Amino acid sequence: MSKNPFINALFAAAYIALIASAIAYAPNFEVRMYGAIAPITFLSLFVLSAALMGYFFVYQPVRLLIEGKQREATKFFLTTVLAFACITGATVLAWFLFSL
Repeated sequence: MSKNPFINALFAAAYIALIASAIAYAPNFEVRMYGAIAPITFLSLFVLSAALMGYFFVYQPVRLLIEGKQREATKFFLTTVLAFACITGATVLAWFLFSL
């Protein structure tokens, strides 16, 4: 992954936007899921999402920790989380302003 926490936060936001858009527009398609297919699909998507978010948020800080750079690892992780929080805040603000 990128060594830039802002890029990592953007990738996380882009992944979420892609999945949310797919879910939002999915009702427009006639898809029937029988039996265990729906729960398998949802659980698989959950596991994939957890793995990707772990990669975006945790991989680089863990590498830095292994290299003995605890301060840099903490800073990288917190910067990524803060950047993602800002993206989330901007999304919520945009949703609020456009829903008025």
